[in-house]
Amino acid sequence: MRIIVVGAGKLGYSIAELLSKEQFDVVVIDRDESQLEAAKNTLDVLTIAANGASPITMDDPDVRDADILIAVTASDEVNMVACVLAKKHGIKHTIARIRDMKFMSEAKDYLKQNFDIDVMLNPELITANEINRILMTPAALDVEDFAHGKIRLFETKIHRKSPLVGIPLKDIQLPKGVLAGMIFRDHRMIIPHGDDSFQSQDNAYFIGIPEEIEKFSQKLVRRDARKLHRVLIIGAGRAGRALAQQLDAQNVRVKVIDLDRERCQLMAGMLNHGIAVCGDGTDIDLLVEEDVAHADVVVCLTEDDKLNLMLALLARHLSGNKTKTVVRVSRNEYVELMEKVGVDIVLSARLLSASEVLAFARRGGVVSVSLLEGAKAEAVEVIVQEGAPVAGKKLMDVKLPGNVWSVPMCAMVKRAFRMVIRCLCPVTAQSCSFKQSIPSR
Repeated sequence: MRIIVVGAGKLGYSIAELLSKEQFDVVVIDRDESQLEAAKNTLDVLTIAANGASPITMDDPDVRDADILIAVTASDEVNMVACVLAKKHGIKHTIARIRDMKFMSEAKDYLKQNFDIDVMLNPELITANEINRILMTPAALDVEDFAHGKIRLFETKIHRKSPLVGIPLKDIQLPKGVLAGMIFRDHRMIIPHGDDSFQSQDNAYFIGIPEEIEKFSQKLVRRDARKLHRVLIIGAGRAGRALAQQLDAQNVRVKVIDLDRERCQLMAGMLNHGIAVCGDGTDIDLLVEEDVAHADVVVCLTEDDKLNLMLALLARHLSGNKTKTVVRVSRNEYVELMEKVGVDIVLSARLLSASEVLAFARRGGVVSVSLLEGAKAEAVEVIVQEGAPVAGKKLMDVKLPGNVWSVPMCAMVKRAFRMVIRCLCPVTAQSCSFKQSIPSR
C-alpha cells in the first residue's frame, strides 16, 4: 500500500515514521527541502520537494493512484485543496489536518461531503478529549475506549499503599467484567499470570466494562488524593481552550493563564464559570496569587515542551507535591524523561493523532489503534472477518505472534463480537472462541 504524506513537519514526520515501520510504501512531500532532511536521512521513505497542493505534483507517477493521502501541513486550506486534488488523481482515501475549531464544530459534515475528506485530524481537540477523559476517571494515567464505548482500557500507577501491592493476581477479587492486563515495570512489559503480583510504582492496565472500571478505579484512589474541583490550565491555545470548555461544562472550576491578551479575552468569552488570567505562567508570584497550591490538577499546554516541564515541576513544588500535573509534549522522546522526573501524566499530541491514522491505514477489520507507553506497546481493536484463519477457534488453540495477546471482548459485551488484540493482555478465558463479527450500529 502506497501512502502519501503532505507536510514534513513534526506531525508529518511522526506519521511517516509510524507508517514506514509498518512496512507501508511511504512518500513524503514538502515544498521546503530543509523540512524533508530529517525524513530523508532517518526514515525508509521517498521524499519529494514540491508543492503538495499542486495538480502537477499530484500527477507525479509516485503520487498518482496512491491508496491514501494524508495532508498535515500547517495550513488547513492547503490540506483541503490537497485532498480534493488527490481524489481527482485517483487516490482512494484522504486524511486532512484541520486545526480551525469552527471547521470541526460547524462544517465537519460539509467538508467531508464536498471536499472528499475521509478523516479529519485535529491534534489539539484529540489531546483535549484525551486529557478530559483521563481527569474524569479517578486514579487514571490513561483511558482508552473500544467497541463504541462498550469496553474501556484503564492505566493506573500502583502506589505503595495500594490494596493491590504484593497480592498474587489469583487472590485478587476483581469486579465482574474487569480483567487484569499488562504491567509496565522498569521499562519492561510484563504479562501477569496468577502467581504474579503488582509492585509499588508499576503502571498497571485493566480492561473491562466502563461502569465497572469506573467503580474499580474509585478503590485505587489514594486517600490523600484530591477530588477534581479546581483545574489550572497554563496555555490558552486551541487545546487549552477546548479542554477548559469541556471541564467548565462539567462544573469543574477552571482557571486559565496565558500571556496573550487576545487569547485570554477569547477564553473568557467561552467560559460560564471559569476565569482567564492574562499573565506569565512562569511567574512564581502570579502562581502563588492564583492559589496554584490548592489546584487539584495543573495542565501545562504551552507550545514549548521544556517550559511545560518547568511549569509542572514548579506547580508540584509550590503545592508540596500534592497537585497532579499533566503535560502535553510535541517530542515523543520527552515522554519517558518527564515521567521519570515526577510529572504525573505526559501526553504526546503527535502520537495520539498518529494512532488514528494508523488505524485507518490498516483498516480491513481494524477499528482503532491506541499507542501505549510512548508507542512501546499498542492496543488494537479488530473485527474478525468471515473466513479468517482464527474464526471459530478457541483462543488456546490460536497461535498468535510473539508479544501478542488477546482479550475476548465478546465475553463481556453481548453481540459485539469484537476483540482487542496486541493489547498485551493475557488470555483469560480458554473456552472462548473467535467469532465472526456483526458490527454494532
